[in-house]
Amino acid sequence: MIAACGGISKIRYPSDCDDARVAMRVARRLGSRMKRVQPHLWHVHANVYSPRLSSINVQESGTVLRFVLPLAALRGRPALIDGQGTLKGRPNRFLTQTLREMGVDIRGSGREESIPIRIRGGVLRPGEVHINGGLSSQFISALLIACPQLDDSSHLVISGGKMVSSDYITMTLQVLARGGVKIKTRGAREYWIEGNQIFRGLKDFTVPSDYGLAAFLMAAALLNKSNVVLKGNFDGRLIQADGRILSFLKKMGGRFSMTAQSIRVDGPAELRGGHFSLKDCPDLVPVMAVLALFCRGKTRLCDIGHARAKESDRITDLALELRKVGARIEEKKDEMVIIPQPGYRPNCLLDPHRDHRLAMAFAVLGTKLGVRIKDIECTAKSYPGFARDFRALGVEAHVSGRK
Repeated sequence: MIAACGGISKIRYPSDCDDARVAMRVARRLGSRMKRVQPHLWHVHANVYSPRLSSINVQESGTVLRFVLPLAALRGRPALIDGQGTLKGRPNRFLTQTLREMGVDIRGSGREESIPIRIRGGVLRPGEVHINGGLSSQFISALLIACPQLDDSSHLVISGGKMVSSDYITMTLQVLARGGVKIKTRGAREYWIEGNQIFRGLKDFTVPSDYGLAAFLMAAALLNKSNVVLKGNFDGRLIQADGRILSFLKKMGGRFSMTAQSIRVDGPAELRGGHFSLKDCPDLVPVMAVLALFCRGKTRLCDIGHARAKESDRITDLALELRKVGARIEEKKDEMVIIPQPGYRPNCLLDPHRDHRLAMAFAVLGTKLGVRIKDIECTAKSYPGFARDFRALGVEAHVSGRK
């Protein structure tokens, strides 16, 4: 999405997941020419064509939805942004409210302003911009990408009580800087953004390996007798919120070693519970909850209220399914407490509620108990090769009802 804002970019090793493919399609509608020149290399030339924004479908990508709203509003023309599946009902009110205050005639569906969202016109104005940071960092990242393209400077102020997922904002700033965009910060809640900045493209950008996806493979290796090497691009210069899985696993007692090109995991590990704040990494809630089932002592996952507004309610839905195997989970508005139990029930049928991360976490659980998982295909949202890679660990897995 940032490459589509200007310049020429080479993106190496892009994901082939559903969300990334949606981003590519929307980038084209923003006027970019995108070409796969090698199996793992995309060229992006921004502003080659006239934008086609009258109707955009972001499928189930919450990130693309939030990013495209202010980018579409930059043009001052009517647009309809729609999606499907788990995106229906997800809240966008904080972002649409801010865009209205900036001069855009925009309205979503229902109280939380979910999809479909209509832009009827108006001009996105620079100046003093306020947005609540208590629900999603995607709202803030969306404005950080759009505001440098306005015709004057903006002062972005983050309001609200607890600010969540701040590492994702840092990630956005880092990628913008790669594209030549300069943003000044004052603490974690104020950003000074000059207008009329030129996006110069991401040059030659190698996508780092995703710690949030590696977490499922690492968890499976730690719970079972294993000697597993994950190969990839573990570039520490680009922050990843889900990189916190490394410190979490160490705190639990997991054993692994890593270089810039690999992570080696030895299992099984004798894991111990503890107190973990996932305020900045809510995507780790499902895998951490499954690991906690096999720890010595209880585990408290706190500061996770915003995990309820993901593809599923990652507190209630996750607890509901894990209780089917006999898990003891105390659920609160903003936390989960998992108390390990003897004799979990094997081969239960678990429903991920169309949530790719629940499905992958249940697969990790299956390495210990054996489980049946509905709709494992939903993992394609972030990790289409998940089943293949999981089998490469030595896990016996098959899709029932198919030849």
